Amino acid sequence: MAKPEAIIVVTADWEAAGKYVMEACERASKELNLPVEVKKEDWNFLVDYGEKDEFGGVDIPQVFLKLDDGSIVHVMTRVPLTSKGEPDIDAAVKKIVEAASR
Repeated sequence: MAKPEAIIVVTADWEAAGKYVMEACERASKELNLPVEVKKEDWNFLVDYGEKDEFGGVDIPQVFLKLDDGSIVHVMTRVPLTSKGEPDIDAAVKKIVEAASR
């Protein structure tokens, strides 16, 4: 079974939600002892591996795991929200850690 080698974040400087995704990835990185690879506005990567909307477009930011067999696994698009509509960093970290543990 393939094991995670890195957490990949595709983000953009202009995307406000990117800071929450980066925080979640950095916390998950420490917990999992995995490096974080940041790809800025890598639209080709998103088209190849990312979650797409009904029109084939891609959202940013997105989080992936790079596995040791070379495959890429999509983990999440954006950070989950709390019941109050605020970014839930803890839930995002949990989602990344759980994906890496599969």
